[in-house]
Amino acid sequence: MNKILTITIALLAAASISGTAVAQTQPTPQSSMRKNLQNHDLHNTEREVFQSEVSLEAGASFPRHSHPGEEFIYVLKGTWVYQFDGQPPITVKAGETLFIPYGAVHSAKNVGGETGIELATHVIEKGKPLLTLANEEQK
Repeated sequence: MNKILTITIALLAAASISGTAVAQTQPTPQSSMRKNLQNHDLHNTEREVFQSEVSLEAGASFPRHSHPGEEFIYVLKGTWVYQFDGQPPITVKAGETLFIPYGAVHSAKNVGGETGIELATHVIEKGKPLLTLANEEQK
């Protein structure tokens, strides 16, 4: 299946899914983009899986935020630095993975010279937004 057809099918599927995470608009900085790829209920009716492709322009960062569930990252392109509150930064390059625990406040920055792309898979609580921006008081 060619890439255009795959993307079209993914977008049509995302548009037809009534899951909360797909239906809600999420804040994203101008230098980043989130393309929803798929969203499915799990056997456990309190959770759903949400998968997206996230891109971040060279030198750009995504602000501190958290998710109502676990996040599994696979970097497809570029070099990303993730900063978790109270921890040293973690650098993840293309072909590497990162696990983000439930509710962990974190930010991401593309430290490479090209647009970075990651595959983000979230296992989140149903009925909650995919992400919540953190305020400075949460530091």
